[in-house]
Amino acid sequence: MACSIVQFCYFQDLQAARDFLFPHLREETPCSAVRRDPSKSNWEDDGWGAWEETDPQEPEEEGNTCKTQKTSWLQDCVLSLSPTNDLMVIARGQKAVFLVPKWKYSDKGKEEMQFALGWSGSLNVEEGERVTSALCIPLASQKRSSTGRPDWTCIVVGFTSGYVRFYTENGVLLLAQLLNEDPALQLKCRTSEIPRHPGVTEQNEELSILYPGAIVTIDGFSLFQSLRACRNQVAKAAASGNENIQPPPLAYKKWGLQDIDTIIDYASIGIMTLSPFDQMKTASNIGGFNAAIKNSPPAMCQYITVGSSPFTGFFYALEGSSQPLLSHVALAVASKLTSALFNAASGWLGWKSKHEEEAVQKQKPKVEPATPLAVRFGLPDSRRHGESICLSPCNTLAAVTDDFGRVILLDVARGIAIRMWKGYRDGQIGWIQIVEDLHERVPEKADFSPFGNTQGPSRVAQFLVIYAPRRGILEVWSTQQGPRVGAFNVGKHCRLLYPGYKIMGLNNVTSQSWQPQTYQICLVDPVSGSVKTVNVPFHLALSDKKCERAKDMHLVKKLAVLLKTRPPNLDLVETQIKELILDIKYPATKKQALESIFASERLPFSCFRNITQTLMDTLKNQELESVDEGLLQFCANKLKLLHLYESVCQLNSLDFHSDTPFSDNDLAVLLRLDEKELLKLQALLEKYKEEKTRTATVRFSDDKDGVLPVKTFLEYLEYEKDVINIKKISEEEYVALGSFFFWKCLHGESSTEDMCHTLESAGLSPQLLLSLLLSVWLSKEKDILDKPQSVCCLHTMLSLLSKMKVAIDETWDSQPVSPWWQQMRMACVQSENNGAALLSAHVGHSVAAQISNIMTEKKFPQTVLGADSEALTDSWEALSLDTEYWKLLLKQLEDCLILQTLLHSKANSSTSKVSLLQAEPLPRLSVKKLLEGGKGGIADSVAKWIFKQDFSPEVLKLANKERDAENPDEPKEGINRDLLEVSEVDMNLGAIPDLLHLAYKQFPCSLELDVLHAHCCWEYVVQWNKDPEEARFFVRSIEHLKHILNAHVQNGIALMMWNTFLVKRFSAATYLMDKVGKSPKDRLCRRDVGMSDTAMTSFLGSCLDLLQTLMEADVSRDEMQAPVLGTEDAWLTVEGPTSIVELALEQKHVHYPLVEHHSVLCSVLYAVMRFSLKAVKPLSLFDSKGKNAFFKDLTSIQLLPSGEMDPNFISVRQQFLLKVVSAAVQAQHSVVKDRESPEEAPTTPFGKDQDWPVLAVDLAHHLQVSEDVVRRHYVGELYNYGADHLGEEVILQVHDKEVLASQLLVLTGQRLAHALLHTQTRGGMELLARLPPTLCTWLKAMNPQDLQNTEVPIATTAKLVNKVIELLPENHGQYSLALHLIEAVEAVSIPSL
Repeated sequence: MACSIVQFCYFQDLQAARDFLFPHLREETPCSAVRRDPSKSNWEDDGWGAWEETDPQEPEEEGNTCKTQKTSWLQDCVLSLSPTNDLMVIARGQKAVFLVPKWKYSDKGKEEMQFALGWSGSLNVEEGERVTSALCIPLASQKRSSTGRPDWTCIVVGFTSGYVRFYTENGVLLLAQLLNEDPALQLKCRTSEIPRHPGVTEQNEELSILYPGAIVTIDGFSLFQSLRACRNQVAKAAASGNENIQPPPLAYKKWGLQDIDTIIDYASIGIMTLSPFDQMKTASNIGGFNAAIKNSPPAMCQYITVGSSPFTGFFYALEGSSQPLLSHVALAVASKLTSALFNAASGWLGWKSKHEEEAVQKQKPKVEPATPLAVRFGLPDSRRHGESICLSPCNTLAAVTDDFGRVILLDVARGIAIRMWKGYRDGQIGWIQIVEDLHERVPEKADFSPFGNTQGPSRVAQFLVIYAPRRGILEVWSTQQGPRVGAFNVGKHCRLLYPGYKIMGLNNVTSQSWQPQTYQICLVDPVSGSVKTVNVPFHLALSDKKCERAKDMHLVKKLAVLLKTRPPNLDLVETQIKELILDIKYPATKKQALESIFASERLPFSCFRNITQTLMDTLKNQELESVDEGLLQFCANKLKLLHLYESVCQLNSLDFHSDTPFSDNDLAVLLRLDEKELLKLQALLEKYKEEKTRTATVRFSDDKDGVLPVKTFLEYLEYEKDVINIKKISEEEYVALGSFFFWKCLHGESSTEDMCHTLESAGLSPQLLLSLLLSVWLSKEKDILDKPQSVCCLHTMLSLLSKMKVAIDETWDSQPVSPWWQQMRMACVQSENNGAALLSAHVGHSVAAQISNIMTEKKFPQTVLGADSEALTDSWEALSLDTEYWKLLLKQLEDCLILQTLLHSKANSSTSKVSLLQAEPLPRLSVKKLLEGGKGGIADSVAKWIFKQDFSPEVLKLANKERDAENPDEPKEGINRDLLEVSEVDMNLGAIPDLLHLAYKQFPCSLELDVLHAHCCWEYVVQWNKDPEEARFFVRSIEHLKHILNAHVQNGIALMMWNTFLVKRFSAATYLMDKVGKSPKDRLCRRDVGMSDTAMTSFLGSCLDLLQTLMEADVSRDEMQAPVLGTEDAWLTVEGPTSIVELALEQKHVHYPLVEHHSVLCSVLYAVMRFSLKAVKPLSLFDSKGKNAFFKDLTSIQLLPSGEMDPNFISVRQQFLLKVVSAAVQAQHSVVKDRESPEEAPTTPFGKDQDWPVLAVDLAHHLQVSEDVVRRHYVGELYNYGADHLGEEVILQVHDKEVLASQLLVLTGQRLAHALLHTQTRGGMELLARLPPTLCTWLKAMNPQDLQNTEVPIATTAKLVNKVIELLPENHGQYSLALHLIEAVEAVSIPSL
């Protein structure tokens, strides 16, 4: 047991505190650098000076300074930590941060204490004042039921203005008093301590403040009562709203220190009484030969200061020489003066309103004069300047640091330096006091001293702790003249904190009953963000001659070295270890040495046994009084465990093989199954094994199954009261221990009966053995399925365990549930290896039935007296709850096995693109998971599997082919076959349809098609929400949504999808497109909507499909009933979250017009993105009512546009729809035109494209735009692109054919003008000359550049002219022009013949 440094607390965010106190050290603002946008930096900004040579050393030095400040910033702060670790204060300048500890989980999952920010802010009241010192004083609780923790912690802060202010943990000001007009240099506290000896003077509690020329001491009892009263008044004031509260009075003494130049630090020693000799010596020095001496030595308060001239000064203030000063507050309270007079005379600040505080600041309170106190003597050293002084806990020693890098140890009573350490510049010091533990003493027969037995007084040792920041080392020294007992490398930027006090407010009575957890010394490391303390064992203070523990520790270290070396001769090493362990005297150290031997991996079993046996024999030969019972019991327990280990190893090493042949018939009899049931079980396990083998990872054969090192064996087990228990170990370690006991038995290579007898006699309970056996069986599934004979071994082992004494109580009735079998069923329910669990359940059921029949025979022997008694026993099973539970478990495990087999299956897909989300492995199933997964858990697990495989929704119908074949009237089969042709080519489904059909048959309710499609739909949209770039997931989700046949489910799922995942992104896309007025670029889409522009196009298309499906479902749901959701009998006890389908059925009816309104907007957005339209603001197509209705709950009733729309809106809408039609025709016919270069063809990235002209006509109906205008424009665009055959079909839908004919006449003229005027052929020019002048003039006025397709044959144009003649009435103004066109076209077509 050596000196150690222990981390007991961490900082949650120390950098935030640093950034608050040192704003210039923040990460985002580099030191000595100007913040500036790098994107705006160019050669013009740099100026000509950027080309000049500069000194490269300056930025390096600035960078180093910045780096040093970032690590050493804590050295520039005022730091204080409560001794109870309840609060830490870090202050600098005018700011302060209060940190409070909280229990939190670290990154590694361990619970640890972390300092978190409790309060931060500025503490200054007067302008320009700064914090000079701080102190955290925990105050004791006055409640009788207190557990010893402090009631609250008060923060005392000293300022450069001379004020001392008291705060709560929340930064609320309690008191403020101006005790001196100079800066408050130091704050120190002393709390009550129980005197260790009757002659030691009991010290009073006090708070003392050091000023440059004075020391102020405040009585602790008075301070404690005042702070409690102030805190209560502040709480009442906060509750009542009253701010003007008068604080109670405070008593203090003020000493003016004389005959000393500079004071840097001080120590208040407390009340001391001189011995008669010291009294006479002092009187002679002061008064001379004739000095008078009082009969009783006077009591004095001693103060020691460090600074310069003298280096160390000793002051003595006689008790009673100065009366305590009461602040003027007492007078003000007593006379009940007015508020103004109180503010002027009072020495207090706080609880004032702002204008009152301003008035007080203008007129400072009166400062009481100090009582002069001359220095009695000192250590004069003109060149040495003291920096700090630290008093030891027992007030006898003090350590002083100086500017020469020395640490000097002072004897307080004699006033002399007794030791000096060199080489500790800027050193920080503290003390640790350790009390001896009486139980660790070794009783010696010949020792009659009070310290030789465990009843004597405890000894106390003091250690000096020195932190040298220049070297980054923390040292622990034994005082007074002792050696260095510990040294640690801790870094160069730490702070050593030594409070030197405990909890204020305790007295002799309460301090005995309370044992608060306090830290004597703490080291704060800002680099690692941790708080550490030092643990020092008491024995380090003892000399080597009298310290047996030091000798024992030396032997333990020697033993550790011996165990690490590779022994050439084990016998020799064993002998040396025996000698070492027998030489150790302390029982606790012997136990520690023995544990280190058991932890060694290099020693064989024989060494462990021999060493333990030798120690055991030695202990037994000693006298009973001197033998440690704990050590004796420890050795006995270890020997029993070693004996068990030896017995198990011997049984496993025997060459044991069972020659009994094993057939399927034997297995059927063993499991009590008929031939058909056995074949079904074997088929299920074979499918399960086949699919699991396909997906299983590579597993190397483990030759070490059943082998366990003795070291590990001893680590896993513990022996208590003749019973062996297993320690808390991991699942893998549990299986390893079970394999050591049972693996050979399960393989038939070891005697099962002998093993069970050995384990039972060793003290292992049957329940523990059953748990180990099942853990091995369920974890070694692959080996068990490959070797069916192991089922017989399990049956034998389980029968033997069940017959043990404590396993099944004979008084157990057949009706209640047996805890024994319940334990086995619970293991099967929790197992994720369903094949092994199903087999073990069959075995358990068989053994339980066998034992139940035996017990029934004992109870009712008269029923089996007949000749066929044996047959009766075999055929009849005692009915019990256990039997029913076994049957239920077998059904659940069979269902789970089939489901797991399905989830293991995998199709050979030809698609190369697989998302990372689809590559994640599926979690394994267990009956427990399915029971806790809710009613939708089964469908949810299948939906996850379908998502991983990315099956088409049609694949789910494939498994229903047998069901469809039973209904030939319904043409579902042919439809399915046609739809599946493509998917079956792309994907080799293999056995998946059969497995799906089997799962449907096993779960007719949970895997009903609508339920499964609903879960698939939800799974796809959830996964799409994780990665919106995978737009195909959303498309697939909509496909599953459309396959839901029941409109109630379809409506609910669609509405949930919209509210949960879509409406936020949809509204973001709307506002973005309306803001930019066109299809936004990729960067903007990613910023606002969270997906690329391509993905957003597909997203809007899928949203349109969803809204249309929602409207169809809303119409259809009135025509059908809501489905009744059932559950299979074996799964009626499921608990967990509500299923998706149940949630869907709970959804309200949507408001159809509102959905339709959103559908129109979605169509507009989709068109803008699909065709990259510009100069379109989607929301400008709607009036204020329409805009306000968007993105509201679809089930709410909103005020929608009605009646006649403003013509301006209709005009804008019409222009938009015509744009859409033009873009759609252009996209469609540019694909046809550029079919030779398909890579340039703009195709829809996901899914089938919309029929945009039809959609535009539909939108025109909703937007109050004339549908005929849209159709006429569509016809004109088709003819414009040369698709005359399509145009002729659409003409039939146009109502105003006269206007259409006029439009087409212009288009015909453009085509003819291009043929005659722009080709510039000789024949064309001659023909132009023969045309009528009117027609020729009209043709010249045409602009053929508007034509998108100029390569239309003249014969097609002739058909178009004839069509125009048909459409134009004879009295039309352009009818004659059309007749001339016929002639011209015929004339043009003749030369071409």
